[in-house]
Amino acid sequence: MEFRPCIDIHNGAVKQIVGGSLTDENNYADENFVSEMSARDYALLYKKKGLRGGHIILLNAKDSTYYEADLKQAEAALKAWQNALQIGGGITAENAADFIAMGASHVIVTSYVFENGEIRFDRLEKLNQAVGKERLVLDLSCRKRENHYYIVTDRWQKFTEQPLDAILLRELSKYCDEFLVHAVHVEGTRTGVDEELLAILSENCPVPVTYAGGIGSLDDLEKISDIGKNNVNFTIGSALDLFGGTLKFDEIVTKYKK
Repeated sequence: MEFRPCIDIHNGAVKQIVGGSLTDENNYADENFVSEMSARDYALLYKKKGLRGGHIILLNAKDSTYYEADLKQAEAALKAWQNALQIGGGITAENAADFIAMGASHVIVTSYVFENGEIRFDRLEKLNQAVGKERLVLDLSCRKRENHYYIVTDRWQKFTEQPLDAILLRELSKYCDEFLVHAVHVEGTRTGVDEELLAILSENCPVPVTYAGGIGSLDDLEKISDIGKNNVNFTIGSALDLFGGTLKFDEIVTKYKK
C-alpha cells in the first residue's frame, strides 16, 4: 500500500472538485479548492519527495475552450519530472504516444475503451500497439446504481452498462499495467471511503490498483490498509493540506511512501 499523489486540472488551474458535480455544460464543477500553485509546482514537489506513480487528470473535454490551458499545465508538469507521472483525459490510440514522448510514464484511459456501454477490445489492442501494456493504466471509475457498481465515462457523467466485477478486472488486466478507480459518488466529499468497492478491488485485481474517493481522515487510510490487505494504493485530494484539507502531506509521505 502506497500513497500516489495527484494533480487535477480544470479550466486551466489545479483544483480539487466534487467529482459527481463535473459537467461539460459551461465547464462547471463544484470546487473544493483552487490552487495558486501550477501543475509544474506540484510535480517538482512530488519529485523532491520521490513520489512516483501519481496521476495528472485533464478534467475538461477536448472540445472545451479550456482544454489547451489544461494541456499546457500538464505538459509543464510532465517535463518537470520525466517518466514519473501518469496522465489521463482525452487519451486515444492516436495521441497516447505523444503523451509518453511528453514525459508521462503511463497514459490513463477510460472513455476511449468504453463506447456505448461496451468494451472496445480493438481499441485496447491499438493502445497496446501504440505504447505497450506496460505504459497503460485503465481508469475504471464507477458509480453505484441498483446495488451494483458501473463504469462511468466522459468525465464521470455517463453510465455504461458494464459492471465493475471480478470478471472485468481479470479480463482487462491482460491489457494494462495498473488500474485507477475513483469512487465517483464520494469523490471530493471527504465523507469516508467506499468499503464495499475497496473489498472488490482487494479481492479481484491481478495488477496494482489505486483507489480514490471520500478519504477524509487517518482512520480512512487504516480502512484502506485493512480492507485492501495492504495491496490497494491510494490517492488523497481535497482532504490533503496541499489542497486546503487537514491531512498533513509530509506525514502521509513519511508513512506511506513506497
